[in-house]
Amino acid sequence: MALYYDLPVFQDVYRLVLLLFQYTTNFPREYKFTLGQDMKRDGIVLVRSIYRANKAREKEPYLEQFLDDFELLKLEIRLAVDLRLITIKQQAELTLLLSGIGKQITGWRNASR
Repeated sequence: MALYYDLPVFQDVYRLVLLLFQYTTNFPREYKFTLGQDMKRDGIVLVRSIYRANKAREKEPYLEQFLDDFELLKLEIRLAVDLRLITIKQQAELTLLLSGIGKQITGWRNASR
């Protein structure tokens, strides 16, 4: 079993969380403590899910939970873009990471079946 922090998907999710923390610092006060906090918290939840899935014998429930939480985060990011809290350049960077993460987790889930 690989250490969770050596997994490419963990490294990508961690990079996503770092970007979320950077981007939400520039949110207006009205959104910083609502949408911004939710985005950061949901990113950290994804990191925890990877740790738990890597540790567990039965990985599929944790990976399914990851995918549910992942969809919520994608929705929050879309909302931030629509509210013009995140620039197009930032959206492109996040979208690239999100796409790669989704493919890795889906592959991991399918391999664990």
